[in-house]
This record gives sequence, structure tokens and C-alpha cells, in this order.
Amino acid sequence: MMRAAALLSLALAVPSAAGAQALAAQGAPLALPAAAERSGERIEALGSHSLPLGPYMDSEVQMLPVEGAISQSAWRLHAPGATTLQLLAPLREQLEEAGFTLLYDCEDDICGGFDFRYAAALLPEPDMHVDLGDYRFLSAQKGEGATAEYLELWVSRSSEHGFVQITHIRPADGAPLAVTGSAKAPAPASPFTDAAPRTGIASALQAAGVVALDDLDFATASSNLGEGSYASLAELADYLAANPDQRITLVGHTDAVGSIDANITLSRSRAASVMDRLVRLHGVPPAQLAAEGAGYLAPRASNLTDEGRARNRRVEAMLTPTQ
Repeated sequence: MMRAAALLSLALAVPSAAGAQALAAQGAPLALPAAAERSGERIEALGSHSLPLGPYMDSEVQMLPVEGAISQSAWRLHAPGATTLQLLAPLREQLEEAGFTLLYDCEDDICGGFDFRYAAALLPEPDMHVDLGDYRFLSAQKGEGATAEYLELWVSRSSEHGFVQITHIRPADGAPLAVTGSAKAPAPASPFTDAAPRTGIASALQAAGVVALDDLDFATASSNLGEGSYASLAELADYLAANPDQRITLVGHTDAVGSIDANITLSRSRAASVMDRLVRLHGVPPAQLAAEGAGYLAPRASNLTDEGRARNRRVEAMLTPTQ
């Protein structure tokens, strides 16, 4: 067992020539393990990015907004049995050797779990997969002022694969990188307004991997979804029809009134009601859907006020891996 663990750690530390070349082309000071394959990418010649500097606390995440050339890439590697620390440690060591100073380094619950993950900008599933109960994060800085560069690193895993996302922000050609000050993560907002286009669901899913179906109406303490037409379900059905290879998990959430067991049961039942409506009235194939319940374990607002409890009672659609 110890020999197998040592061999795994060695394999994870051996850099991939192709991965190193791809990251070097983006200016990133990292070489990934030999088994890593790039699964997604986003490049901006000049853009803005909010860099997390601390945990989710008091309904917000401390952010450092920066501007510059942004390269964001997701990587997947076959690493059954590897821990997130085994994946992260050699990358963190490379950063420190390259002269970066760590700004914030945390793991899942310490970071803030669900809320920390969804305050950040990640490539969507399945390009980048984050297990909400098993991930690690770090942000780092090298240099100061107009020549400073920043790096954000996420690591997570499934039973068979490791997942890594690297976001590198550096001075743009002809446009010095500027730190624009500290800011708070904005409160989640519903994508549905009277003037919202029918592309709201697709845009939100591609940008964040999850979207709240905020126009749904359930009777108090009931899992029965009210009758009527819901724009969010029509949009979600359109999205799934246009993307037959994608899968969605519907996740029910409740406020903190009542026991955890009762709330998990209620939240799962509400998600199942939404799934039934999508299959029965919108023709979505059941194979593209799953229903789960989180109870009150992932609030997006305080449960101490009526308004906060109302915001916490929701069903979300979340992109889930297809492999």
C-alpha cells in the first residue's frame, strides 16, 4: 500500500510536456502531471477577474478585482485514489519556486463549501468538476503594482479522475494590469425578470454550472409544484433539447425551520416534483435528469429573516458530469 501511494505521488509530480507547453504559451508558471488532458479553456486579451482572498463569511467572500490578460484552463487526469492534496501539493510547490506568494489557501468546508465555490468563476461542467465536499483552492500573487500577476488554482476529484483549473491574470500587452480594490461577492440574483430573454438559463449554466429556478411556486411545507407555466422550466427544457449529451441534477433547498431530516426529505421531494413536470409536460428524457435534496445545508441568505428564508427555499438546476 505504501509503495502504491509513493508511485502515485511520483506520477502526479511528473510534468506533462504537452501540458507544460500549453501553459507556457499562456504565461502560466506551472507544469501539470503527465496524465493531464486539457478539458476546457477561456482566453481574454483584456478582462476583469475577482480573486478570492478569504472564506465565505457573513454572506460574502472577500474578493480582489484585478484586470489584465486572463487565461483560464481546466484539466482532467486519470488518478484513481489520489487525494486533492496529492494533486495540489506539487503545483503549490511550483508556484512558490516561481516566486509567487500565497494569498489564500483552503479546502472545501474551511473555504465555505457550496457558497465559496459558487462565488467564484469556474469553467462549467463537465470541463471543470468540483465536488462540493472535496476540493482545494489557492490564490497567489507575484510582483507589485503594474507588473503584478495573479494565479487562482482549484483542485477536485471524482472516484476515477482528478480535476484542476488554473486562472492566470497578468499584465496585458499595452495595458498594465491594475488592481481595482477590494470588493464583496455579489448576492446571487435570479436570472428571470419580465424582460429576460429566453437565453437566461443557458447563459447561467454555461457561466456558473448552476442556476436557481426562482419562479417556481410550492405550497407552504408541501412538495406540490403549483400549476401554471414556468418560464424557467421551458428554458431548461429547451437547453436540454439543444444539448442532448448534458445532464442536470435538480437540487432542492429549504430554509432552516424544522429538523434536518425533514428538510432533506422535503427538498428532495420538491426536486422530484420539478423533474416530473419537466418529463411529463416538457418531454425531457428522464436520463438527462436527477433529483436530490440538500435541506438547509446550503443557504444563500440568512435564515434569521423572512426575506432570507424565502430566498433559501428554492430548486436549482446544476450541470453534472456525464462520465
